[in-house]
Amino acid sequence: MYYGYKISDYTAKLAERAECDCREVFRKIDENALLCSSKVLSAFQECRVSTSDFIEVTGYGFTDSGRDKLEEVYARVFGAEDALVRPQLMSGTHALYVTLGGLLKHGETLVYVSGEPYDTLKSVIGTAGNSRNSLIKNGIKYEEIDLIGNDFNLEAIRERLSRGDVRVAAIQRSRGYSSRKSLTIDKIAEAIRVIKEVSPNTVVMVDNCYGEFTEDREPTEVGADVFVGSMMKNLGAGHAVSGGYCVGRREVIEDIAERLTSPCIGKDLGANFNQLASFFKGLFMSPGAVAATLKSMAFAARLLTLAGYGDVDPAFDEVRTDIVQTVNFHSAEKLIKFCKGIQMGSPVEAYCIPEPGDMPGYEHPEIMAAGTFVTGATNELSCDGPVCEPYTAYMQGGLTYEYGKLGVMRALDVMLDLG
Repeated sequence: MYYGYKISDYTAKLAERAECDCREVFRKIDENALLCSSKVLSAFQECRVSTSDFIEVTGYGFTDSGRDKLEEVYARVFGAEDALVRPQLMSGTHALYVTLGGLLKHGETLVYVSGEPYDTLKSVIGTAGNSRNSLIKNGIKYEEIDLIGNDFNLEAIRERLSRGDVRVAAIQRSRGYSSRKSLTIDKIAEAIRVIKEVSPNTVVMVDNCYGEFTEDREPTEVGADVFVGSMMKNLGAGHAVSGGYCVGRREVIEDIAERLTSPCIGKDLGANFNQLASFFKGLFMSPGAVAATLKSMAFAARLLTLAGYGDVDPAFDEVRTDIVQTVNFHSAEKLIKFCKGIQMGSPVEAYCIPEPGDMPGYEHPEIMAAGTFVTGATNELSCDGPVCEPYTAYMQGGLTYEYGKLGVMRALDVMLDLG
């Protein structure tokens, strides 16, 4: 009994051991959080953030100085020239679609150098689904260069990019629904070096979803022209209730902004809908929230391994470059029970029972557990997965370590029919 929160003795004892094993891992996570926090705090101070920057602006938003200040802070934190941070970007997928649509014109070529992208991006590109508005249907040429194991195929990248006809080279940092590991900043830096060496005019775009503040550097700090993500993941820290962002070179951000609004207007248009305070606060709290998530996932990996579910990735003591933890259950029943347990350990709608179902943009039936304050916010404790072999749970989030720990413990109890 955790003062009324029921956990079995068996799980409580395993949790004590798991937490002890994670002490050195937690120390390193805290060190990184301090470094990232110093970058954020410095940017807030250097950009002279004021309470007047939180004021709501309506209508066209032409005079929204707070919005402009927020984007200045983002650019400074991530060592970039400019940023686009908007509630009008409704998700990570939307931000990526707007980015690619702003950078690519009919007849130009997009190459994903990290292999096949995440499920919803396949519909955006046009390799799945039947949308008349996909990139391919709009005349964009598309290619992929598969990874070799968990590494970039640098030789193939060099050979393809040396032809000089690739407008955008895209990298997906997180694993998505694939079995590969997520890509570290060091590996991304090496791939960018090769790309720029043979094709300096190619725009390098990084899908940075789930990766922000998990390491001490971000893609723009190692040569990326732009990176993109959702405010309902790491950088929202549970405070932002919508939105997405793009950070990078000024010329690139201008093209993306004109795709979001209209030509010759770009970043000048777009009211903030009274979300500036939550966006500022989300960024400010993000390093700590990401650290809490990383601790929760390391703890989960160790706890599940001790309980006999050892097919986890990454391992509890492995270097992490995103907030995603996977567990292969090799059984539909176990996957579904674990997701139900995560839902039962949530603060919101813990009484609901998730069931597999069809989801737009996904190839297989999905089971999704997310008792979150912000609908779809995967920086809060959540778990989902396609109900197909090898029945992998993709878990992430935990706004505080304490809540993440309690949620995972409850999920294990449900898995084992305890408590």
